[in-house]
Amino acid sequence: MPRMNDTSRRRRFADAAREERPDLALLCLLVGMEADSGLDEAGLDEAQIELDRLAGQLPFSPGAPEDWAAALARLLGERHDFRGGPADYRRLGSSLLHTVLRRRRGLPILLSVVWMEVARRAGAPVYGVALPGHFVVGFGDPYGSHVLADPYDGGRPLSSEDAATLVSGATGAPLSASMLSPAGPLDIVLRILNNIRAWASARPERTDVRLWAVELSLLLPSHPAELRYERAQLLVQRGDFMTGAKELEDYAEVVEAVRPDAAETVRHEARAARAMLN
Repeated sequence: MPRMNDTSRRRRFADAAREERPDLALLCLLVGMEADSGLDEAGLDEAQIELDRLAGQLPFSPGAPEDWAAALARLLGERHDFRGGPADYRRLGSSLLHTVLRRRRGLPILLSVVWMEVARRAGAPVYGVALPGHFVVGFGDPYGSHVLADPYDGGRPLSSEDAATLVSGATGAPLSASMLSPAGPLDIVLRILNNIRAWASARPERTDVRLWAVELSLLLPSHPAELRYERAQLLVQRGDFMTGAKELEDYAEVVEAVRPDAAETVRHEARAARAMLN
């Protein structure tokens, strides 16, 4: 089956992000298509079928939130050995859903996506929890009776003290109630793309990856305005001086009213980029 071209992929991603109920698995798989030239429509279907297959292996309606969490841990953590480790932070594939489904390894947020998508298909009351530095999943009512589990650790149940330790280890700050709120699909996708940008930023030779991660982030209905500046800088780094300079100038116009000094700095960068054409 032929692979979609860049324009078609980006249009499909943007359309999926604007659905009334965005399909988290589809959005993650479309991110994967940017990274993996071998991933086509058939590959997308295979990944969705695998999620369906895993969901079909769960017992029917296990019961209370802790029963759902235990059932997912037995199925995904024990039987299928989904989990993560330090080496997974060095792999781009650890942020790509189709690769995580194949390798059974990934970053906390992608493993959580697997947990959520399998549990959701089985009818579980599941949601994502974007703790600073470590994504986990919740079962039950996020504002009432619920339990937390850590897919990165095979689905280990997390007490409030465990969650506080994760947050403290990542940020040095205490756990707050707002950190336990459910994360929406688009927030999850943006965080995945942020992870990919961070991976590529540590590898100067992978500006191509960083650029498409920024460009997909810009297609989301809500995103940081600073991403426009990052995209412009990347275009200049990659030798597209004219387009990069124009986007730097456009960004300077946006920030002029609130940060005039920053706007002038950006305009200086634009002039420097144009000078490289001479």
